[in-house]
Amino acid sequence: MVIPERAPDGQDTFVVDLDGFEGPLDLLLDLARTQKVDLAKISVLALAEQFLAYLREVHDLQLDIAAEYLVMAAWLTFLKSQLLLPREEREEPDAEGLAEALTDRLRKLDALRRAGAMLLARPLLGEDRLERGAPEPVEIVTSHRLQGRLADLLTAYSRVMTRGRKGGFVVQKRRLVSVEDQLARLARLLTGHTWQELRSFLPHELEVGTHTRSAIAASLLAGLELAKRGEVEIEQTAAFGPIFIKRRAMRKVADG
Repeated sequence: MVIPERAPDGQDTFVVDLDGFEGPLDLLLDLARTQKVDLAKISVLALAEQFLAYLREVHDLQLDIAAEYLVMAAWLTFLKSQLLLPREEREEPDAEGLAEALTDRLRKLDALRRAGAMLLARPLLGEDRLERGAPEPVEIVTSHRLQGRLADLLTAYSRVMTRGRKGGFVVQKRRLVSVEDQLARLARLLTGHTWQELRSFLPHELEVGTHTRSAIAASLLAGLELAKRGEVEIEQTAAFGPIFIKRRAMRKVADG
């Protein structure tokens, strides 16, 4: 906005700062908004009157700062005179066309400002939205479409239906490591007060798959339970890094 300030030499004149506006069109748009009407129905005559009256109030402006404003004022003065004259006495070009062109430029400037305000109102990365600490891998799913003839499909169906009877399905019991077993194992093997990797306390001869995963999970839960009791300390220096464990040093309670 335009802010009048006292001149530094103590005189009664004012120094007007136009830094609040980005040019004559910006000032015209602000004046148009004060009319509180749709830009499509704006009164160019009233707008020109406001613009010229505004420049008369700020007559102390430096020419190098207000040159483009003075050019706009001269053009608006000409446009105002053409709009006030009867149509048959006007000079070329057509005044209504010039007024419509000015209104169109103001509408475009207003649309750009609204779009800029909408973009600035969106969430900002680093302020309103934060990036994930650990990136999530992208899963690629590949689908295949079966292509074949009806005769091939009927042949395959016939083969399936004529197969011999299959034997019964037997579900094998999975070997799992319990938390109780790992509690007893840690209490037995964890000696001294030096840091040791938690994986070193896994049972030997583990089977690949569920057996190994259950042993790792049981060891972690057993270590957390011992830490909860105050018997051990657990440390992990980096995300997804190795977990270390050591027995907590017992404090001696002084007599009396």
